[in-house]
Amino acid sequence: MKTLLSFLLVFICALFSQSALSAEKYTVELEMKNGDLIPRVLEVPAKTIIRIKITNTGTEPAEFESLQLRKEKVLAPGASSVVVIAPLKPGSYTFFDDFHLSHPKGEIIAKE
Repeated sequence: MKTLLSFLLVFICALFSQSALSAEKYTVELEMKNGDLIPRVLEVPAKTIIRIKITNTGTEPAEFESLQLRKEKVLAPGASSVVVIAPLKPGSYTFFDDFHLSHPKGEIIAKE
């Protein structure tokens, strides 16, 4: 009986540690400044939850938008926020500042 309880305890701990690992997040920072995306390319691991901490350091409103990822976030000047993205397959995903469409788009590159 004691061996069975020990085995169950080890099994339960293994389950919890596995779910904790799969829930880990990878955080990257993005600065938006009057249409400029800094950095313009964000490299992230594939198959991992991604947190993008966005800060608008410009004097104008900014809108992080990605049609591929179905995400958008409007930020007032000086504001910060976070966009959470589900685990991505390896590949390239574009994003842009919807208030400054004449500026170059950004790119998220998910690598294995």
